[in-house]
Amino acid sequence: MGQGEASARGTTMEGDCLSCIKYLMFVFNFLIFLGGSFLLGVGVWVLVDPTGFREIVASNPLLFTGVYIILGMGGMLFLLGFLGCCGAIRENKCLLLFFFMLILLIFLAELAAAILAFIFREHLTREYFTKELKSHYHGYNNSDVFTSTWNAIMTTFDCCGVNSPEDFKDSLFRLINQNHMVPEACCQRILQNGERVYSSQEQCLSGNMMFRNNKGCYSAVVDYFELYIYVAGALAIVVLTIELFAMVFAMCLFRGIQ
Repeated sequence: MGQGEASARGTTMEGDCLSCIKYLMFVFNFLIFLGGSFLLGVGVWVLVDPTGFREIVASNPLLFTGVYIILGMGGMLFLLGFLGCCGAIRENKCLLLFFFMLILLIFLAELAAAILAFIFREHLTREYFTKELKSHYHGYNNSDVFTSTWNAIMTTFDCCGVNSPEDFKDSLFRLINQNHMVPEACCQRILQNGERVYSSQEQCLSGNMMFRNNKGCYSAVVDYFELYIYVAGALAIVVLTIELFAMVFAMCLFRGIQ
């Protein structure tokens, strides 16, 4: 009789534990579902944002690819979160195993991307961008992807060069445009009749500091995205942690289902 009661209590505790894991997995997968929705929202916002990011993304194949990677990852997390919630509530072993394998692949892909970003971090330095700007920027050749991207950046962020307008000294741009000290994209603009027009394009191109943007684009972009970079980094850590716990709960629930 005592053994029967102990067995019953053990079965009850096991059932309660399994039920707890099931609902915890549902919560974690719901968070993954929300994370996927957020990434989808960010990707769509970048593609339709009217403040200039559309032009920057469209003119740079790397950024263009990155946006669609974000959309793809967001869509996959959205789907996985939905499947994980359904698998947990319905206690479907096949669905749980499928969920575990897919989220493991995503976790490893995100980990590999973080490692690659760390390895190639030297390509995000001021020196690297300055060297590339001096060597490849034409100024007015909009058919050149590199040039049109830089023009879009300087126009959007009201900046000039990587560090300052001095970056255009001894550059390819000066060789091509010997009468211009800085490119047209560096010239200050004012709001006139609802449109942004050059305050004095001629003075700007001749090198007058009063009519050009003197702040470097590296500082301008970093200042603009500083808060978002930290938020994105924190969010990435949170998402990886949630995915890890979701895999553990999925496997525990999978093993516990009879």
